[in-house]
Amino acid sequence: MSPIDSAGEDTRTPIDRAFDDHKPPEKELVEDCVHCGFCLPTCPTYVLWNEEMDSPRGRIVLMGAGLEEGSELSDTMVGHFDNCLGCMACVTACPSGVRYDLLIEDTRQQVERLHPRTPRERMLRRVLFATFPHPGRLRATVPLLVFFRNSGMAAGLQRSRLLDRMPALRTLSELAPPVRLRDAMHRLPARTRADGAHRGTVGFLQGCVQRAYFGDVNAATVAVLAAEGFDVHAPRSPRCCGALGLHAGQEEDSLPLAKATIKAFEGYDHVVVNAAGCGSAIKDYGHLLRDDPEWRERAEALAARALDVHELLASVPARAPRGTIEMKVAYHDACHLAHAQGVRSQPRELLRSIPGIELVEPAEWELCCGSAGIYNLTRPDAAAELGARKADNLLATGAEAIAAANPGCTLQIAAHLQRKGQPLPLLHPMQLLAQSIEAGRRSEPGVARLARAGRRVSSIWRR
Repeated sequence: MSPIDSAGEDTRTPIDRAFDDHKPPEKELVEDCVHCGFCLPTCPTYVLWNEEMDSPRGRIVLMGAGLEEGSELSDTMVGHFDNCLGCMACVTACPSGVRYDLLIEDTRQQVERLHPRTPRERMLRRVLFATFPHPGRLRATVPLLVFFRNSGMAAGLQRSRLLDRMPALRTLSELAPPVRLRDAMHRLPARTRADGAHRGTVGFLQGCVQRAYFGDVNAATVAVLAAEGFDVHAPRSPRCCGALGLHAGQEEDSLPLAKATIKAFEGYDHVVVNAAGCGSAIKDYGHLLRDDPEWRERAEALAARALDVHELLASVPARAPRGTIEMKVAYHDACHLAHAQGVRSQPRELLRSIPGIELVEPAEWELCCGSAGIYNLTRPDAAAELGARKADNLLATGAEAIAAANPGCTLQIAAHLQRKGQPLPLLHPMQLLAQSIEAGRRSEPGVARLARAGRRVSSIWRR
Protein backbone atom coordinates (compact mmCIF):
# COMPACT_ATOMS: atom_id res chain seq x y z
CA MET A 1 0.00 0.00 0.00
CA SER A 2 1.10 3.58 -0.61
CA PRO A 3 2.28 5.57 2.42
CA ILE A 4 0.04 8.44 1.20
CA ASP A 5 -3.72 7.99 1.70
CA SER A 6 -6.52 9.23 -0.57
CA ALA A 7 -6.73 12.52 1.30
CA GLY A 8 -3.05 13.16 0.72
CA GLU A 9 -2.08 12.47 4.34
CA ASP A 10 1.13 10.65 5.22
CA THR A 11 0.17 7.39 6.96
CA ARG A 12 3.70 6.35 7.97
CA THR A 13 4.63 5.96 11.62
CA PRO A 14 7.34 8.50 12.52
CA ILE A 15 10.63 6.72 13.12
CA ASP A 16 14.01 7.98 14.26
CA ARG A 17 16.20 6.54 11.53
CA ALA A 18 17.20 7.14 7.91
CA PHE A 19 14.56 4.79 6.45
CA ASP A 20 10.85 4.79 7.24
CA ASP A 21 8.67 1.71 7.78
CA HIS A 22 7.29 1.51 4.25
CA LYS A 23 9.28 -1.24 2.49
CA PRO A 24 12.73 -0.48 3.92
CA PRO A 25 15.60 -2.72 2.78
CA GLU A 26 15.14 -5.97 4.68
CA LYS A 27 17.55 -6.51 7.53
CA GLU A 28 17.79 -10.25 6.81
CA LEU A 29 18.95 -9.53 3.25
CA VAL A 30 21.46 -6.97 4.51
CA GLU A 31 22.90 -9.55 6.92
CA ASP A 32 23.36 -12.10 4.12
CA CYS A 33 26.41 -10.13 2.93
CA VAL A 34 29.63 -11.52 4.44
CA HIS A 35 31.77 -8.74 2.88
CA CYS A 36 33.97 -11.21 1.02
CA GLY A 37 34.80 -8.79 -1.81
CA PHE A 38 33.98 -11.05 -4.78
CA CYS A 39 31.69 -8.27 -6.04
CA LEU A 40 34.41 -5.60 -6.19
CA PRO A 41 36.01 -6.31 -9.60
CA THR A 42 32.58 -6.57 -11.25
CA CYS A 43 31.17 -3.31 -9.84
CA PRO A 44 31.54 -0.49 -12.41
CA THR A 45 31.84 2.34 -9.90
CA TYR A 46 34.35 0.49 -7.72
CA VAL A 47 36.40 -0.27 -10.84
CA LEU A 48 36.32 3.42 -11.77
CA TRP A 49 37.02 4.98 -8.36
CA ASN A 50 38.30 2.24 -6.01
CA GLU A 51 36.03 3.68 -3.31
CA GLU A 52 34.66 1.19 -0.77
CA MET A 53 31.37 3.01 -0.25
CA ASP A 54 30.84 2.90 -4.02
CA SER A 55 30.97 -0.89 -4.03
CA PRO A 56 28.03 -3.25 -3.41
CA ARG A 57 29.29 -4.35 0.00
CA GLY A 58 29.94 -0.72 0.96
CA ARG A 59 26.42 0.30 0.00
CA ILE A 60 25.03 -2.67 1.94
CA VAL A 61 26.88 -1.37 5.00
CA LEU A 62 25.15 1.99 4.46
CA MET A 63 21.77 0.26 4.10
CA GLY A 64 22.34 -1.53 7.39
CA ALA A 65 23.30 1.74 9.01
CA GLY A 66 20.12 3.35 7.68
CA LEU A 67 18.05 0.78 9.56
CA GLU A 68 19.60 1.76 12.90
CA GLU A 69 17.96 4.18 15.30
CA GLY A 70 19.39 7.68 15.12
CA SER A 71 20.70 7.29 11.56
CA GLU A 72 20.24 10.00 8.96
CA LEU A 73 19.67 9.86 5.22
CA SER A 74 22.49 12.27 4.50
CA ASP A 75 23.54 13.78 1.18
CA THR A 76 26.71 11.66 1.33
CA MET A 77 24.78 8.43 1.85
CA VAL A 78 22.35 9.28 -0.97
CA GLY A 79 25.26 10.14 -3.24
CA HIS A 80 26.68 6.63 -2.87
CA PHE A 81 23.27 5.08 -3.59
CA ASP A 82 22.82 7.36 -6.61
CA ASN A 83 26.24 6.35 -7.93
CA CYS A 84 25.06 2.74 -8.23
CA LEU A 85 24.06 1.82 -11.79
CA GLY A 86 21.83 -1.01 -10.62
CA CYS A 87 23.58 -3.29 -13.10
CA MET A 88 23.42 -6.32 -10.75
CA ALA A 89 26.83 -7.65 -11.80
CA CYS A 90 27.40 -8.17 -8.09
CA VAL A 91 24.41 -10.53 -7.99
CA THR A 92 26.11 -12.72 -10.61
CA ALA A 93 29.45 -12.60 -8.79
CA CYS A 94 28.23 -13.14 -5.23
CA PRO A 95 28.96 -16.65 -3.86
CA SER A 96 26.55 -16.09 -0.95
CA GLY A 97 23.51 -15.28 -3.11
CA VAL A 98 23.02 -11.81 -1.65
CA ARG A 99 19.92 -10.18 -3.22
CA TYR A 100 21.46 -6.79 -3.84
CA ASP A 101 18.88 -6.25 -6.57
CA LEU A 102 16.03 -6.24 -4.04
CA LEU A 103 18.03 -4.19 -1.54
CA ILE A 104 18.87 -1.38 -3.94
CA GLU A 105 15.31 -1.31 -5.31
CA ASP A 106 13.84 -0.78 -1.83
CA THR A 107 16.58 1.67 -0.88
CA ARG A 108 15.95 3.82 -3.94
CA GLN A 109 12.26 4.04 -3.13
CA GLN A 110 13.21 5.28 0.33
CA VAL A 111 15.56 7.87 -1.16
CA GLU A 112 12.99 9.21 -3.63
CA ARG A 113 10.34 9.60 -0.92
CA LEU A 114 12.46 10.91 1.93
CA HIS A 115 15.42 12.79 0.49
CA PRO A 116 14.88 16.33 -0.84
CA ARG A 117 16.32 16.61 -4.34
CA THR A 118 17.80 19.86 -5.63
CA PRO A 119 15.58 21.87 -7.99
CA ARG A 120 17.78 20.83 -10.91
CA GLU A 121 17.50 17.14 -10.02
CA ARG A 122 13.74 17.40 -9.58
CA MET A 123 13.34 19.11 -12.93
CA LEU A 124 15.47 16.56 -14.77
CA ARG A 125 13.56 13.63 -13.28
CA ARG A 126 10.22 15.30 -13.96
CA VAL A 127 11.11 15.77 -17.62
CA LEU A 128 12.45 12.23 -18.02
CA PHE A 129 9.46 10.52 -16.41
CA ALA A 130 7.01 12.73 -18.23
CA THR A 131 8.55 11.63 -21.53
CA PHE A 132 10.20 8.21 -21.69
CA PRO A 133 7.41 6.00 -20.28
CA HIS A 134 4.96 7.55 -22.80
CA PRO A 135 5.38 6.08 -26.31
CA GLY A 136 2.91 8.57 -27.78
CA ARG A 137 4.98 11.49 -26.53
CA LEU A 138 8.17 9.82 -27.72
CA ARG A 139 6.70 9.36 -31.19
CA ALA A 140 5.87 13.06 -31.26
CA THR A 141 9.59 13.80 -30.87
CA VAL A 142 10.58 11.76 -33.94
CA PRO A 143 10.09 14.57 -36.53
CA LEU A 144 12.23 16.81 -34.33
CA LEU A 145 14.92 14.14 -34.07
CA VAL A 146 14.94 13.63 -37.83
CA PHE A 147 15.30 17.38 -38.38
CA PHE A 148 17.97 17.61 -35.65
CA ARG A 149 20.13 15.01 -37.42
CA ASN A 150 19.50 15.95 -41.04
CA SER A 151 19.91 19.71 -40.57
CA GLY A 152 23.47 19.36 -39.29
CA MET A 153 22.50 20.74 -35.88
CA ALA A 154 23.53 17.50 -34.18
CA ALA A 155 27.05 17.56 -35.65
CA GLY A 156 27.42 21.28 -34.98
CA LEU A 157 26.33 20.92 -31.39
CA GLN A 158 28.80 18.11 -30.80
CA ARG A 159 31.63 20.34 -32.03
CA SER A 160 30.52 23.19 -29.78
CA ARG A 161 32.36 23.82 -26.52
CA LEU A 162 29.02 24.78 -24.99
CA LEU A 163 28.33 21.13 -24.27
CA ASP A 164 31.56 20.77 -22.30
CA ARG A 165 29.82 22.72 -19.52
CA MET A 166 26.55 20.79 -19.88
CA PRO A 167 27.33 17.05 -19.79
CA ALA A 168 23.68 15.97 -19.47
CA LEU A 169 22.76 17.95 -22.59
CA ARG A 170 25.75 16.48 -24.43
CA THR A 171 24.56 13.00 -23.53
CA LEU A 172 21.02 13.75 -24.68
CA SER A 173 22.25 15.05 -28.03
CA GLU A 174 24.52 12.04 -28.55
CA LEU A 175 21.82 9.56 -27.60
CA ALA A 176 19.33 10.85 -30.17
CA PRO A 177 18.21 7.61 -31.84
CA PRO A 178 18.57 7.18 -35.63
CA VAL A 179 14.84 6.53 -35.93
CA ARG A 180 12.95 7.07 -39.19
CA LEU A 181 9.52 8.64 -39.29
CA ARG A 182 8.14 5.62 -41.16
CA ASP A 183 9.39 3.18 -38.53
CA ALA A 184 8.07 5.26 -35.63
CA MET A 185 4.59 5.42 -37.14
CA HIS A 186 4.42 1.66 -37.80
CA ARG A 187 1.97 -0.24 -35.61
CA LEU A 188 2.23 -3.94 -34.83
CA PRO A 189 -0.87 -5.99 -35.59
CA ALA A 190 -2.86 -6.93 -32.49
CA ARG A 191 -2.42 -10.59 -33.45
CA THR A 192 0.09 -12.37 -35.64
CA ARG A 193 -0.73 -16.00 -36.35
CA ALA A 194 1.80 -18.80 -36.05
CA ASP A 195 3.40 -20.05 -39.23
CA GLY A 196 2.70 -23.78 -39.39
CA ALA A 197 1.86 -25.99 -36.42
CA HIS A 198 0.85 -24.03 -33.33
CA ARG A 199 3.31 -24.18 -30.41
CA GLY A 200 1.67 -21.74 -28.04
CA THR A 201 0.08 -18.34 -27.59
CA VAL A 202 2.16 -15.53 -26.13
CA GLY A 203 1.56 -11.95 -25.17
CA PHE A 204 4.28 -9.62 -26.44
CA LEU A 205 5.19 -6.49 -24.48
CA GLN A 206 5.76 -3.65 -26.95
CA GLY A 207 7.44 -1.38 -24.41
CA CYS A 208 7.67 2.41 -24.44
CA VAL A 209 11.09 3.40 -25.82
CA GLN A 210 11.24 0.14 -27.75
CA ARG A 211 8.02 0.68 -29.68
CA ALA A 212 8.61 4.39 -30.33
CA TYR A 213 12.27 4.33 -31.36
CA PHE A 214 12.93 0.66 -32.18
CA GLY A 215 9.78 -0.46 -33.92
CA ASP A 216 11.89 -2.46 -36.37
CA VAL A 217 13.17 -4.57 -33.46
CA ASN A 218 9.62 -5.29 -32.32
CA ALA A 219 8.58 -6.22 -35.86
CA ALA A 220 11.56 -8.58 -36.19
CA THR A 221 10.77 -10.17 -32.83
CA VAL A 222 7.15 -10.87 -33.76
CA ALA A 223 8.22 -12.24 -37.15
CA VAL A 224 10.66 -14.68 -35.52
CA LEU A 225 8.13 -15.83 -32.92
CA ALA A 226 5.51 -16.45 -35.60
CA ALA A 227 8.02 -18.27 -37.81
CA GLU A 228 8.81 -20.55 -34.86
CA GLY A 229 5.16 -21.46 -34.35
CA PHE A 230 3.81 -18.98 -31.79
CA ASP A 231 0.61 -16.99 -32.02
CA VAL A 232 1.66 -13.50 -30.92
CA HIS A 233 -0.73 -11.03 -29.29
CA ALA A 234 0.70 -7.52 -28.99
CA PRO A 235 -1.74 -5.30 -27.06
CA ARG A 236 -1.15 -1.56 -27.27
CA SER A 237 -1.78 -1.21 -23.55
CA PRO A 238 -0.02 -0.90 -21.23
CA ARG A 239 2.02 1.99 -22.56
CA CYS A 240 4.91 1.02 -20.26
CA CYS A 241 5.70 -1.80 -17.81
CA GLY A 242 7.07 0.63 -15.20
CA ALA A 243 10.70 -0.54 -15.47
CA LEU A 244 12.23 2.90 -15.79
CA GLY A 245 10.47 4.19 -12.68
CA LEU A 246 10.93 0.99 -10.71
CA HIS A 247 14.69 0.96 -11.26
CA ALA A 248 14.91 4.64 -10.29
CA GLY A 249 12.85 4.34 -7.09
CA GLN A 250 9.69 5.97 -8.45
CA GLU A 251 7.19 3.69 -6.70
CA GLU A 252 4.17 5.94 -7.23
CA ASP A 253 4.79 5.91 -10.99
CA SER A 254 5.68 2.25 -11.38
CA LEU A 255 2.88 0.65 -9.33
CA PRO A 256 -0.07 1.56 -11.60
CA LEU A 257 1.94 0.60 -14.70
CA ALA A 258 2.84 -2.75 -13.17
CA LYS A 259 -0.81 -3.45 -12.36
CA ALA A 260 -1.88 -2.48 -15.89
CA THR A 261 0.75 -4.84 -17.31
CA ILE A 262 -0.43 -7.71 -15.10
CA LYS A 263 -4.02 -7.16 -16.17
CA ALA A 264 -3.11 -6.98 -19.87
CA PHE A 265 -1.12 -10.23 -19.98
CA GLU A 266 -3.06 -12.59 -17.75
CA GLY A 267 -4.32 -15.60 -19.69
CA TYR A 268 -1.35 -16.08 -22.05
CA ASP A 269 1.08 -18.97 -21.89
CA HIS A 270 3.87 -16.44 -21.47
CA VAL A 271 4.50 -12.72 -21.59
CA VAL A 272 7.49 -12.33 -23.89
CA VAL A 273 9.86 -9.38 -23.66
CA ASN A 274 12.69 -8.28 -25.97
CA ALA A 275 14.10 -5.41 -23.85
CA ALA A 276 16.29 -6.44 -20.93
CA GLY A 277 15.14 -3.77 -18.48
CA CYS A 278 11.46 -4.54 -19.06
CA GLY A 279 11.92 -8.27 -18.55
CA SER A 280 13.82 -7.66 -15.33
CA ALA A 281 11.06 -5.42 -14.00
CA ILE A 282 8.23 -7.83 -14.79
CA LYS A 283 10.06 -10.72 -13.15
CA ASP A 284 10.35 -8.47 -10.08
CA TYR A 285 6.63 -7.66 -9.81
CA GLY A 286 6.14 -10.12 -6.96
CA HIS A 287 8.61 -8.16 -4.83
CA LEU A 288 7.19 -4.80 -5.87
CA LEU A 289 3.64 -5.81 -4.90
CA ARG A 290 4.49 -8.07 -1.96
CA ASP A 291 2.47 -5.98 0.51
CA ASP A 292 -0.65 -5.71 -1.66
CA PRO A 293 -3.11 -8.53 -0.84
CA GLU A 294 -5.16 -7.87 -3.97
CA TRP A 295 -2.28 -7.96 -6.45
CA ARG A 296 0.50 -10.01 -4.82
CA GLU A 297 -0.51 -13.44 -6.16
CA ARG A 298 -1.36 -12.06 -9.60
CA ALA A 299 2.02 -10.33 -9.72
CA GLU A 300 3.87 -13.50 -8.75
CA ALA A 301 1.93 -15.54 -11.32
CA LEU A 302 2.78 -13.17 -14.17
CA ALA A 303 6.41 -12.93 -13.07
CA ALA A 304 6.63 -16.72 -13.24
CA ARG A 305 5.29 -16.70 -16.83
CA ALA A 306 7.55 -13.87 -18.02
CA LEU A 307 10.28 -14.87 -20.45
CA ASP A 308 12.87 -12.97 -22.38
CA VAL A 309 12.43 -13.83 -26.05
CA HIS A 310 15.84 -15.54 -26.09
CA GLU A 311 14.76 -17.81 -23.23
CA LEU A 312 11.63 -18.90 -25.06
CA LEU A 313 13.25 -19.53 -28.43
CA ALA A 314 16.22 -21.39 -26.95
CA SER A 315 13.83 -23.69 -25.08
CA VAL A 316 12.28 -25.15 -28.26
CA PRO A 317 13.88 -26.82 -31.30
CA ALA A 318 14.38 -24.37 -34.16
CA ARG A 319 11.78 -24.89 -36.87
CA ALA A 320 12.23 -22.08 -39.38
CA PRO A 321 15.13 -22.61 -41.82
CA ARG A 322 18.16 -20.37 -41.28
CA GLY A 323 19.89 -18.72 -44.19
CA THR A 324 23.51 -17.59 -44.19
CA ILE A 325 24.65 -14.22 -42.88
CA GLU A 326 28.40 -13.78 -43.29
CA MET A 327 29.31 -11.46 -40.43
CA LYS A 328 31.63 -11.19 -37.44
CA VAL A 329 29.42 -10.18 -34.51
CA ALA A 330 30.34 -9.16 -30.98
CA TYR A 331 27.65 -9.93 -28.43
CA HIS A 332 27.11 -7.32 -25.72
CA ASP A 333 25.55 -8.56 -22.48
CA ALA A 334 22.87 -6.13 -21.35
CA CYS A 335 23.10 -6.00 -17.55
CA HIS A 336 19.40 -6.53 -16.89
CA LEU A 337 19.51 -9.59 -19.12
CA ALA A 338 22.82 -11.18 -18.10
CA HIS A 339 22.83 -10.27 -14.40
CA ALA A 340 19.30 -9.44 -13.30
CA GLN A 341 17.69 -12.29 -15.29
CA GLY A 342 20.64 -14.65 -15.65
CA VAL A 343 20.10 -14.96 -19.41
CA ARG A 344 23.58 -15.31 -20.89
CA SER A 345 23.91 -18.55 -22.87
CA GLN A 346 20.61 -18.38 -24.79
CA PRO A 347 21.33 -15.29 -26.94
CA ARG A 348 24.70 -16.74 -27.86
CA GLU A 349 23.13 -20.08 -28.71
CA LEU A 350 20.60 -18.42 -31.02
CA LEU A 351 23.23 -16.28 -32.73
CA ARG A 352 25.46 -19.29 -33.31
CA SER A 353 22.52 -21.07 -34.94
CA ILE A 354 22.78 -18.60 -37.84
CA PRO A 355 25.06 -20.00 -40.58
CA GLY A 356 27.96 -17.70 -41.34
CA ILE A 357 27.90 -15.79 -38.04
CA GLU A 358 31.25 -15.65 -36.26
CA LEU A 359 30.47 -14.74 -32.67
CA VAL A 360 33.23 -12.97 -30.73
CA GLU A 361 33.37 -12.00 -27.05
CA PRO A 362 34.56 -8.63 -25.73
CA ALA A 363 36.72 -8.30 -22.63
CA GLU A 364 35.01 -7.20 -19.40
CA TRP A 365 31.64 -8.49 -20.59
CA GLU A 366 30.30 -8.17 -17.05
CA LEU A 367 30.91 -4.40 -16.78
CA CYS A 368 28.00 -2.08 -17.55
CA CYS A 369 28.12 0.18 -20.62
CA GLY A 370 26.91 3.11 -18.50
CA SER A 371 23.38 3.40 -19.84
CA ALA A 372 21.51 1.90 -16.85
CA GLY A 373 18.07 3.44 -17.32
CA ILE A 374 18.46 7.17 -16.66
CA TYR A 375 21.97 6.87 -15.20
CA ASN A 376 23.75 8.29 -18.24
CA LEU A 377 21.62 11.43 -17.82
CA THR A 378 21.84 11.78 -14.05
CA ARG A 379 25.51 10.71 -13.81
CA PRO A 380 26.84 11.62 -17.28
CA ASP A 381 30.55 11.76 -16.40
CA ALA A 382 30.72 8.27 -14.86
CA ALA A 383 28.50 6.91 -17.63
CA ALA A 384 30.81 8.40 -20.26
CA GLU A 385 33.86 6.69 -18.76
CA LEU A 386 32.06 3.37 -18.82
CA GLY A 387 30.70 3.94 -22.32
CA ALA A 388 34.17 4.67 -23.67
CA ARG A 389 35.56 1.58 -21.94
CA LYS A 390 32.80 -0.61 -23.38
CA ALA A 391 33.31 0.82 -26.88
CA ASP A 392 37.05 0.11 -26.71
CA ASN A 393 36.44 -3.49 -25.64
CA LEU A 394 33.92 -4.07 -28.42
CA LEU A 395 36.16 -2.51 -31.08
CA ALA A 396 39.08 -4.67 -29.91
CA THR A 397 37.18 -7.79 -31.03
CA GLY A 398 37.42 -6.70 -34.67
CA ALA A 399 33.67 -7.21 -35.04
CA GLU A 400 31.74 -5.92 -38.04
CA ALA A 401 28.57 -5.48 -36.00
CA ILE A 402 27.38 -5.60 -32.40
CA ALA A 403 24.36 -7.50 -31.08
CA ALA A 404 22.66 -5.98 -28.04
CA ALA A 405 19.26 -6.76 -26.52
CA ASN A 406 18.34 -3.51 -24.79
CA PRO A 407 17.50 -0.11 -26.30
CA GLY A 408 19.46 1.88 -23.71
CA CYS A 409 22.60 -0.15 -24.35
CA THR A 410 22.18 0.28 -28.09
CA LEU A 411 21.99 4.07 -27.83
CA GLN A 412 24.85 4.32 -25.31
CA ILE A 413 27.25 2.12 -27.25
CA ALA A 414 26.40 3.76 -30.57
CA ALA A 415 27.10 7.19 -29.08
CA HIS A 416 30.54 6.18 -27.82
CA LEU A 417 31.51 4.40 -31.01
CA GLN A 418 30.55 7.59 -32.84
CA ARG A 419 32.67 9.64 -30.44
CA LYS A 420 35.64 7.48 -31.39
CA GLY A 421 34.89 7.89 -35.08
CA GLN A 422 34.37 4.14 -35.50
CA PRO A 423 30.61 3.56 -35.79
CA LEU A 424 29.40 -0.01 -36.20
CA PRO A 425 25.92 -1.39 -36.86
CA LEU A 426 24.10 -2.27 -33.64
CA LEU A 427 21.44 -4.93 -34.05
CA HIS A 428 19.13 -6.78 -31.72
CA PRO A 429 19.70 -10.57 -31.99
CA MET A 430 16.08 -10.84 -33.19
CA GLN A 431 16.91 -8.67 -36.18
CA LEU A 432 19.72 -11.02 -37.16
CA LEU A 433 17.49 -14.04 -36.65
CA ALA A 434 14.71 -12.47 -38.72
CA GLN A 435 17.17 -11.74 -41.55
CA SER A 436 18.47 -15.30 -41.41
CA ILE A 437 14.97 -16.83 -41.46
CA GLU A 438 13.98 -14.66 -44.40
CA ALA A 439 17.15 -15.71 -46.25
CA GLY A 440 16.37 -19.33 -45.41
CA ARG A 441 12.91 -19.03 -46.86
CA ARG A 442 14.24 -17.60 -50.11
CA SER A 443 16.52 -20.62 -50.45
CA GLU A 444 13.75 -23.17 -49.80
CA PRO A 445 12.78 -25.53 -52.64
CA GLY A 446 9.86 -24.25 -54.73
CA VAL A 447 7.33 -26.77 -53.39
CA ALA A 448 8.10 -25.82 -49.77
CA ARG A 449 7.76 -22.12 -50.59
CA LEU A 450 4.37 -22.73 -52.23
CA ALA A 451 3.16 -24.73 -49.24
CA ARG A 452 4.28 -21.97 -46.86
CA ALA A 453 2.58 -19.33 -49.00
CA GLY A 454 -0.59 -21.41 -49.02
CA ARG A 455 -0.61 -21.55 -45.22
CA ARG A 456 -0.20 -17.76 -45.07
CA VAL A 457 -3.10 -17.19 -47.47
CA SER A 458 -5.25 -19.56 -45.42
CA SER A 459 -4.25 -17.75 -42.21
CA ILE A 460 -5.14 -14.36 -43.68
CA TRP A 461 -8.46 -15.71 -44.92
CA ARG A 462 -9.36 -17.01 -41.44
CA ARG A 463 -8.86 -13.54 -40.00
